[in-house]
Amino acid sequence: MSIRVSIVSTRTGDDGTTGLGNKTRVPKDAPRITALGDVDELNSAIGLWRTTSLPAEVDTLLNRIQHDLFDLGGELCIPGWTALKNDHVLRLDEALKHYNAELGPLQEFILPGGCPAAAHAHMARTIARRAERSVVTLSRQDTVNPPVLHYLNRLSDLCFVLARFLNRAAGVRDTLWMRQDTDQPPAD
Repeated sequence: MSIRVSIVSTRTGDDGTTGLGNKTRVPKDAPRITALGDVDELNSAIGLWRTTSLPAEVDTLLNRIQHDLFDLGGELCIPGWTALKNDHVLRLDEALKHYNAELGPLQEFILPGGCPAAAHAHMARTIARRAERSVVTLSRQDTVNPPVLHYLNRLSDLCFVLARFLNRAAGVRDTLWMRQDTDQPPAD
């Protein structure tokens, strides 16, 4: 990518459009911009997650993921440009295998929460799913490099697995969903 922003307030977006990396202008609510914004939000959520107490290996992994997401955003910003490759997806697959190996099988659905780091992981997971849905919407009208979708799908899975791993590392139990009797109001 050769475009660098030197002026943040250009006022060129006052008309409800924004510029892509190839210098074309599109509406700010175009599917490409929605997907780009959701990926940016995901990257920000991971940045916030990284401010919590994390094992060094998890922080290193999240740092790499943030760089990948920035590249993925660049790919969305410049139609036709490819940044993500299958190797990026394979790295997430390897991380999933590594962290899943330390966890027991799921016995019940898990509610978001636990220690602060796990709660942030769950937040990142939900944002990753939204980003994935936005990219699917974009793919219905424009070509999307398949590893982009695969990466976001694996990343949301990895966030879930990392939430479980982080709770375990912190000595905090996952919050299991318990079916409530629909005839009874929830207990206070």
